[in-house]
Amino acid sequence: MQLTNGELINTMMDMDHEQLVFCTDKESGLKAIIAIHNTVLGPSLGGTRFWNYTNESDAIVDVLRLSRGMTYKSSLCGNNLGGGKAVIIGDSRALKSREHLFRNYGRFVNSLSGRYITAEDVGTSTSDMELIANETKYVAGLPESMGGGGDPSPVTAYGVFLGLKASVKYVTGSDDLQGKKVMVQGTGNVGGHLIDHLMNEGATVMISDIYEDRIKRITAKHKVEVVPPDQVYSVQADIYAPCALGATLNDDTIPQLKCNIIAGAANNQLKDEVKHGQALREKGILYAPDYLINAGGVINCYIELEGYNRERAMKQAEVIYDRALEIFELAAKENLTTQQAANQLAEKRIRAMAKLNARM
Repeated sequence: MQLTNGELINTMMDMDHEQLVFCTDKESGLKAIIAIHNTVLGPSLGGTRFWNYTNESDAIVDVLRLSRGMTYKSSLCGNNLGGGKAVIIGDSRALKSREHLFRNYGRFVNSLSGRYITAEDVGTSTSDMELIANETKYVAGLPESMGGGGDPSPVTAYGVFLGLKASVKYVTGSDDLQGKKVMVQGTGNVGGHLIDHLMNEGATVMISDIYEDRIKRITAKHKVEVVPPDQVYSVQADIYAPCALGATLNDDTIPQLKCNIIAGAANNQLKDEVKHGQALREKGILYAPDYLINAGGVINCYIELEGYNRERAMKQAEVIYDRALEIFELAAKENLTTQQAANQLAEKRIRAMAKLNARM
């Protein structure tokens, strides 16, 4: 998707974004985009994704969608945070000098004076956040040695696991996963921890990943079936758990799906929220809204900002189970897709807080 300048501004207005910041540094090769969606509930927070986008327009569309998802994510799980996100365009694995690039990037984050707080995401790590912290205090996801929460993926995975169990509960009447067949696409940090939870509950797990080293790490630990990437969508399974990049639910893949539930960690799983949310509903597949069930990461960062406690972060992530059931019930009652129902609940809290702020 290619965006002209006029289309970009109109897209931002349509999605209710507040600000879009382009950041470049020729010497380090930095090409980054920071999107601030909404700050009604508090300063925007969201990770920095490092990805080799096909073009700049794809990166812009991604950061706009991701930042809006962060607003809704924090709203649903009760955090006093707004939504933001950043993308760095390039190949994270091929980067030679991480210090030079991330310290430059940290200066751009600092220039926003707290309107945006960054954290790790796909292609970035706690060590990268440590580099950013040399230039700004507006960073979460720091190593435990610095008083941070360290790797947030265990909390994110726990929330996804609870959302998955809530989905099974809604469909079958029980959240028992014994013998349930789960297709996990993407075995990175979050996917790996999710697989641990699934195996511990007796699920039958299938995995797929484009990186062979990740596959070997999982198969060395668990007895799972490895599925080639091009066969993921046609596999017979009870649950499809997308845990890689977004937009895997689209015109091509939805007709192939042979599952009853979709519940995974990836952001923006629906390529078109309205069209593909409805397509899943018509196909009889329950979709657990991604920005709800993967909210463990932002919960972890929020707890870090208050003074980190891992036990508290895991406990707060448990809200995801009940909120998922609430969304499923609202969708059925109001004849909505689950994505529409989730959006309604998130926007309801934001509107209420906006009115409260206006009276203060």
